[in-house]
Amino acid sequence: MGGRGVIGDNRRMSKLHILGIAGTFMGGVAALARELGHTVEGSDQAIYPPMSTQLEKLGIALAQGYAPANLSADCDEVIIGNALSRGNAAVEAVLDQGLRYTSGAQWLAERVLPGRTTLAVAGTHGKTTTTTILTWLLQAAGRQPGFLIGGVAEDFGVSARLGQGREFVVEADEYDTAFFDKRSKFVHYRPHVAILNNLEYDHADIFPDVAAIQRQFHHLVRTVPGNGRLIVNGEDARLAEVLAMGCWTPVERFGLDPALEWSARLLTADGSRFAVLHRGAEIGVVEWPLLGRHNVLNGLAALAAVHAVGVDPASVIGALRQFRSVKRRLEWLGERDGITVYDDFAHHPTAIATTLEGLRARVGQARIVVAMEPRSNSMRLGAHAEALAPSLDAADAVVFLHRPELQWDAAPILARVRGQSRVVGDADALLQALREVAQPGDHVVFMSNGGFDGAPRRFLQGSSSAP
Repeated sequence: MGGRGVIGDNRRMSKLHILGIAGTFMGGVAALARELGHTVEGSDQAIYPPMSTQLEKLGIALAQGYAPANLSADCDEVIIGNALSRGNAAVEAVLDQGLRYTSGAQWLAERVLPGRTTLAVAGTHGKTTTTTILTWLLQAAGRQPGFLIGGVAEDFGVSARLGQGREFVVEADEYDTAFFDKRSKFVHYRPHVAILNNLEYDHADIFPDVAAIQRQFHHLVRTVPGNGRLIVNGEDARLAEVLAMGCWTPVERFGLDPALEWSARLLTADGSRFAVLHRGAEIGVVEWPLLGRHNVLNGLAALAAVHAVGVDPASVIGALRQFRSVKRRLEWLGERDGITVYDDFAHHPTAIATTLEGLRARVGQARIVVAMEPRSNSMRLGAHAEALAPSLDAADAVVFLHRPELQWDAAPILARVRGQSRVVGDADALLQALREVAQPGDHVVFMSNGGFDGAPRRFLQGSSSAP
């Protein structure tokens, strides 16, 4: 698998401008570039915690908006995020001025990954959590891994780090790379070990159907060498179809079925304690603060991946007791007036359902109130509208933020929610509705993959004003 090699020693230090720097992936690229010694600046349309906090701590200059004037005259290279397209003022300035530019995924592949043993975590759901678990286990084994995680990991305090060891763990996103490169990001990484967590229809703005996503996953499968490993969810029929297109790498499957190479036996209904079995033999018990069947599968995948690079899972399984996961993954924010408040990133119906089911198994008969902002492109386009009501079955009440850009009528969908529901037009109205609905003993879960106008903490603090 080779040694780590020397990273960045053959390239002069540059001044980089990152367009879209506040995104979870691009913020991680910024952190790695800064650690390599480059001068880094960046701009974005929406800059909010936790990524803005990380970037400020790293001493990275941030500019609001995409005005061409934000690009320093002495900038050596521009790294362009996939949220930007032709017509964007900064993109047009880069092209008109003939500036050197690249994508975040390509920069990572060329400047960080050479000489490393790359472990890539792909899937519609669970990428961020699984990447963090895998990194945590490798660190517990003394491997000193590098990583790029699509969120700020509580246990590391940052979303990316070069690391001193051989392994580099990367969250491998299937979203497209840039306006000039429509391949999925993950085809750039050439991993030695790839986790395929699950595959569902998502990203309706770029993929016409699930078959298009499967083709991109197969492109990833094609890049994993014959002496590497594919760690695949054995319960996912769409992933089985991907492998049927052609596979040249040993495959190990995981799931709750004891016939799979890696399986789990639940010891608690909420998934906070489970036995891990490898080829039918129990190797240890996981006890951790995470909830839900989905997280059990995430943990299994990570344990299988560390085994693939020579770590004995039994030697590190106990480290999961101290694992704290990633911000905004059912993150406990606090309690006010007997109401417990969580912040969660879930924005796909499957992720919403599994997250709420895990919480339901933990809190029993206590009421669960969901505050939801449908912010992802797929959600805004209505690709998941019909699946939304069933995904909220574990909730007793839902307050739904219907912003003007939402391209479908939420009222008839929310009318099918099992519990009570209310649709509001802005964050202030949402907070007012929550104060009317929530009662002592309730668990209030804010669900959005955006800033949500600071609503979770405003609710916890009892504030009516925007941050």
